[in-house]
Amino acid sequence: MKTLKEAKVGETVTVVKLHGEGAVKRRIMDMGITKGVEIYVRKVAPLGDPVEITVRGYELSLRKNDAEMVEVE
Repeated sequence: MKTLKEAKVGETVTVVKLHGEGAVKRRIMDMGITKGVEIYVRKVAPLGDPVEITVRGYELSLRKNDAEMVEVE
């Protein structure tokens, strides 16, 4: 199992599954991160938090904790 947090800069990954429950999972889905969508990892801050991604044509910054909940391939 690989998470979005482990994806390298410049890599394009596909969402396989979202972990987490309730409001946290709903917030991630509201940002456009759903099963089957492609995500391009643009930048990672020096300490690994946050991760800047491109999803559905727009830029988004995710905290490390949120990125761990997104399983990718």
